[in-house]
Amino acid sequence: MKREDFIWEFLPQGLKGVFEVVNVEKTDKEFHIYLDEIRQKSEEDRYRHAVVGKGYTDYCTIQDHLTRGRATFLHLRKCKWLDKDTGEIFSYDIDYVNEDGTLLSRELAAFLKGED
Repeated sequence: MKREDFIWEFLPQGLKGVFEVVNVEKTDKEFHIYLDEIRQKSEEDRYRHAVVGKGYTDYCTIQDHLTRGRATFLHLRKCKWLDKDTGEIFSYDIDYVNEDGTLLSRELAAFLKGED
C-alpha cells in the first residue's frame, strides 16, 4: 500500500478525491495533516473562460480523532476562483458523500459548505 493511500484510511471518508494530501507532520504529541482541495471547476463553470483560479483560501484547522495517542489536526484549504465578468472571488461548496453513515464534526461540515 502506498503511503498516501494509508493516510486516507485515517481521514474522514468522502474527502479522498476532493482533497489531496500535501504534507504530514508528526510531533511527540500531535499529527498535522495538510489537505488542499483539488482544483476543478463546477460543471456549469467548466467551459466559462471568465472563471479562473485565484489560489487558495487560508487553512482552516479542525481537530480530528486521536491517532495512536496523538491529537490529530486537519489543515484544509479550498480553491479560490475569480469570475472576471463580475469581479467576484468565491469558493465552491463541497458536496460531502457520506457512504457509510459516518458523522462529520460540525466544524468540518461547515467548512465544506463554506460557512463561517
